[in-house]
Amino acid sequence: MTLPIWQYFYSKPTQQGKLRVKNSDFKVFENLGYEADGSEGEHLFIEIEKNGLNTAYVAKLIARWANVTARDVSYAGKKDRHAITRQHFSVQIPGKQSPDLALLESEQLTVLSAKRHSKKLRTGALKGNRFELFIQGLTLDSDLTDRLERIKVSGVPNYFGEQRFGFDGENIDRARALFGGEKVKNRDLRSIYLSSARSLLFNNVVSERLQQKLDDKILSGDAFILNGSKAAFTPPVIDDVIRERFAAKDIILSAPLWGNTKNAMVDDALAFESLIIEQDADLARGLENFGLKHERRALFVYPGELTWKSQDDGVALSFSLPAGSYATSVLRELAIIEDASTKQA
Repeated sequence: MTLPIWQYFYSKPTQQGKLRVKNSDFKVFENLGYEADGSEGEHLFIEIEKNGLNTAYVAKLIARWANVTARDVSYAGKKDRHAITRQHFSVQIPGKQSPDLALLESEQLTVLSAKRHSKKLRTGALKGNRFELFIQGLTLDSDLTDRLERIKVSGVPNYFGEQRFGFDGENIDRARALFGGEKVKNRDLRSIYLSSARSLLFNNVVSERLQQKLDDKILSGDAFILNGSKAAFTPPVIDDVIRERFAAKDIILSAPLWGNTKNAMVDDALAFESLIIEQDADLARGLENFGLKHERRALFVYPGELTWKSQDDGVALSFSLPAGSYATSVLRELAIIEDASTKQA
């Protein structure tokens, strides 16, 4: 399917730039928020730096190195292939000495540290990521500087990045086929299609909220996310305390990650979301039938430690995002970005 053009927060940018002309233009540094405890536990936490390798492939390399099955290797989140990234893996090696770490290294993979831990590393168990990006072709003029200053204060819509939906939105087409009865035996592919469907519905709700200029207005029945967490709640009344917390960004408006349990929204907020969701009723019903739990996700994300500077023939950016948020959602508010990695083999 052709993906919608979701609403911009700061108006559609005019500058054009190119990202990932080379891997070093896109650097990601994972922040678990904790360290391995150094115990005699059976899980070895390995921090690696990879260049031009995807996460699943590195996990296979680690399994082969440790002479264990793929299920014994885990990671908190997937990282881009066309990038230089630092991330953690855990491998279960009970009751035996770890193999020589040097045997795991190559020109594309460097081991930064290794320490024992009492528990395995679980999917999603990370605080966030820091990004160091270089966008070729951008000029740090007054418009771009103003956009960056506004993003630093007001954040960006917390859209799922277009990579979530596959080439030309093909993951949504596959999700519709799945919901129509097509069998997908591969559990990982099935998970990708379900996540893509949820992400599309979420982005559509966020976009419509911006379109109707409801991003800074509280509707009766709105559900909020505590800033810095995934905890959602719907206050029984919208009083001065809620308004003050909202103005201070202590709490953030949310949009749905659709599922079959009770929606946190009520009243006007529920009516608003329901109209949008019903435009893709087949996706909503499909997610419900697959038993996904209804959750909430923050409407906005606020990049931390955002800095920028002119560099060579472009602009270099550095910022942090909480787990699950996309750097591309920050970039789309700055410029029309061409991802050069999509043309690489």
